[in-house]
Amino acid sequence: MRRINWGNTIFLIVSPIIALTFLPIHITLEGMPWSLLILFAFSCLATSVSITGGYHRLFSHKSYEANKFVKLFYLICGAAALQGSALKWSSDHRRHHRHVDTEEDPYNIQKGFWYAHIGWIFLKDDPKYANQMAPDLKMDPLIAWQHKYYYLIAVVVGFLFPTLVGAAFGYPLGGFLYGGIARVVITHHCTFFINSLCHLWGNQPYSDKFSAKDNFLLAFLTYGEGFHNFHHRFANDYRNGIKWYHWDPTKWTIRSLSILGFTWSLQKTGENEILKAVLSADKRKIQNKGFYDQHMESLKLKIEEAHRRIQHAKARYNALKADLSAQKDRKLFELRLELKTAKKEFRVGLQQWQTLKKLG
Repeated sequence: MRRINWGNTIFLIVSPIIALTFLPIHITLEGMPWSLLILFAFSCLATSVSITGGYHRLFSHKSYEANKFVKLFYLICGAAALQGSALKWSSDHRRHHRHVDTEEDPYNIQKGFWYAHIGWIFLKDDPKYANQMAPDLKMDPLIAWQHKYYYLIAVVVGFLFPTLVGAAFGYPLGGFLYGGIARVVITHHCTFFINSLCHLWGNQPYSDKFSAKDNFLLAFLTYGEGFHNFHHRFANDYRNGIKWYHWDPTKWTIRSLSILGFTWSLQKTGENEILKAVLSADKRKIQNKGFYDQHMESLKLKIEEAHRRIQHAKARYNALKADLSAQKDRKLFELRLELKTAKKEFRVGLQQWQTLKKLG
C-alpha cells in the first residue's frame, strides 16, 4: 500500500491557497508594479524552459548535447520549479515512456485525470521504484550535485532570490508572491497538464497506439510541450512542434543556443519517417471504419515513394551546387525537373489521400 507523501501533499495544497489569498491583497494595496510583473515573467520563463528544455529534452531524452554552463542553468532554475531533482524527474519520465498507459506508468492516465495530473505526486514511490534512478544521469557530476543539494537550491533560487529582487524595488513580499509562490503554482499546473490533459484532449496524427495527443492550446501554455503525440512517437527529437507555425519556444531556444555553440548534436527525425507515421496512423483510422482497400494501400506507397524521391533529389541537388565541373549546370537543370515532377506526384497523391480519408 503506497502511503501519502505529506511533504508534497501539503505544499501542493497550501501554495495555491497562499497565492489566491495573499496575491489579491497585495495587488489591492500595492497595485501591479512593472518590476514585479517582469520578475514573474522572467522567473516563469527561466524555470519552465529549464524543465522543458533541460529536465525533459536534454536529460530525459538526450535529444541534444549541451555545455556545462547550459546544464548548470537548467539544473539551478529547474530546482526552483519545485518538481523534484533532475535525476528523479527524468528517471520517472523515462519510465512513463517505457510503460505509458500501464500500471508501471508513474502518471498513468488510465487511473483518471486527477491521478495523472497531481494525485500521483501525493503518494510515495512504490518501494520497487524508490532507488531505480537512470544510471547514466547518476554518473553526471552536475546532476548528482543538484540531486544532493536539491532542496537548498530550490529554496534559495525559488523563493529567497525573488524576495531579494522584490526588496530591491521596495516590494519584498511582492517578490516572494510573484516570483516565488504564484510562479510555482502556474508552472506546476502547466507542466501537470502534459501528464493529464495531453493524454485526454487533442488529436493523434502520428499514432493512436498510446493515449498521448497533440494540443495547440497546451503547447502555448507549456513552451511547446503540447505536441505530445509527436513527442511520444519520436521521443528523441529535440523538437515537439515540427511545423514552422507550431508554437515551440523550447525548440527555438535549443536551436538558438546551437547557433551560439552552446548546444550541439540536435536529434531530428527524418521527414520520410514522419510521413510514414502520419500515413500509417491514417491507415489505422480508416481501417477501423472498414473503408481501407488495396487502392488506398497502393496510393500510400506511391506517396511515400514520391516523397523519398523528393528528399533524394534535394540531397543530390545541394551536393551538386558545390560542384565546379563543366557539367554542373546541365545536371542541375535535370535535377530541378526531377524534383518538380516528384513534388507534383507527391501533391497529387496527398490530395487524393485526403479526399479518400474524408470519404471514409
